Amino acid sequence: MSRKSRYIVVALLLAAWFGYRYYAEHRKPAAATTTANAPAAPQRKLGSLAFKPCTLASPFGAGSIEAQCGSLQVAENPAQPAGRKIALNIAWIPADEKGDHAPDPVFMLAGGPGQAAAESYPAVAPAFAEVSKKRDVILVDQRGTGKSHPLTCKSDAGEGDAGDDAAALQAARAEAETCRDALAKNADLRFYTTTDAVRDLDAVRKAIGADKINLIGISYGTRVAQQYAMRHPANTRTIALDSVAPNTIYLGNDFARNLENALDLQFGRCAKIPNCAKALGDPRQRLNALMAKLKAEQPMVSYRDAATGESKQEKLTPMHVAALARMYAYAPAAASLLPLLIDEASAGRYEGLMALSKMLTGSLSDQMAYGMQLSVICSEDVDGVRGDPSMASSLLGNALVDVLVAQCAIWPKGARPDDFHQPLATPVPALLMSGELDPVTPPSYADSVVKTLPNGRALTLRGQGHNVIGAGCMPKLFAQFLDKADAKSLDAKCLDALTYTPPFTSFNGWEP
Repeated sequence: MSRKSRYIVVALLLAAWFGYRYYAEHRKPAAATTTANAPAAPQRKLGSLAFKPCTLASPFGAGSIEAQCGSLQVAENPAQPAGRKIALNIAWIPADEKGDHAPDPVFMLAGGPGQAAAESYPAVAPAFAEVSKKRDVILVDQRGTGKSHPLTCKSDAGEGDAGDDAAALQAARAEAETCRDALAKNADLRFYTTTDAVRDLDAVRKAIGADKINLIGISYGTRVAQQYAMRHPANTRTIALDSVAPNTIYLGNDFARNLENALDLQFGRCAKIPNCAKALGDPRQRLNALMAKLKAEQPMVSYRDAATGESKQEKLTPMHVAALARMYAYAPAAASLLPLLIDEASAGRYEGLMALSKMLTGSLSDQMAYGMQLSVICSEDVDGVRGDPSMASSLLGNALVDVLVAQCAIWPKGARPDDFHQPLATPVPALLMSGELDPVTPPSYADSVVKTLPNGRALTLRGQGHNVIGAGCMPKLFAQFLDKADAKSLDAKCLDALTYTPPFTSFNGWEP
């Protein structure tokens, strides 16, 4: 793959770091709005905060959720309490009034970094059905995301000369400079880190009058949850970590290797199914051959735009294939189509790959707060990222490290606690969940974290990818964990019912 192609893939990677499943429906406008033309509803109070009715809508077409919305003013710079303020956007889903109301609410922490909790929740709300019978759910848009002083810039990294590595890196750096200069007019970019978010979460906890809270972090949100539990153990009743990012990792170091391992596992399912192996051969070998072919020559492909229905033409590049493989690997149900698409492309039929790649990547950059990503990554990770020579020829290579270093060289950096990358060691009850086939936070991550959690338990869900709280009986186990605050006593045998998604062998579907 050319360097330019890899830089574009990097932009997509940063937009998806520890994110949710992106194979959902076409993007729809996301909002947290009151009902239009309706009479003003009375305010409700939770602690000292006032809330009004609102509707949470997902950008992934996952329906909407009725909630109560409010805000809390906090200082941008904690050392200057009289300085600029940030209005934290807060959504409250009250517990079912018919049930017993537990005093400890559940805080859901979104992925990214760069996703907003209020926008992300509708996609995972079904997993909270049992939990909501007893406990309030609190959603705080992390500062720099959603409606909490968002740090948004359009990401087009990688538009430099395809044959000039230095030019491509300079383009990525210039993009970050443009974003920095625009955002700095109304934000001090040093104060949009995970540590700042943890301080905000505790301010919200105090404001709603909760002595203890339960944290459920999803993807990057697991980093926030671990950091909160480190700083505020007395106020943390439980932590649940879905798709675990250990404190000890530095973003970027394992992306290429984790994807290679996940693709090998996912594509390896075809070899175990005789009809698949006969029809599609070895999908991994065919992917490698396709990437080499596209590097030498990019064919012009006619395809239909999934959003508009318009017929279009464009050259298929290695970037299109790499980005599609990376994103589809998050969700095995989507990845099951990849071997067939690769087989089609091997026969010179590229329309499916192109159409799906364009549909997927067309809206991803709008789903994340790009400036907030850089504030987090440049403050917390970039000094620890290292290129891996053994991954130079992999699907992703080491371009991520190159881009991060280039962009973070000019991005303002916040303070990072000395123990930030130390393992979380706490007696707080913890439930860790991983997908067996996760391409970004593999089960080995959870296994390493649980070693220093004496009251923790790690579960690996067979055949699943990234973000697994809604899979199988996991919602039931999650609710039981919150009731008991004891992960080790859970009867997780129901997870044995989870199965693998078989690869498509034709466009008629899976083999019977």
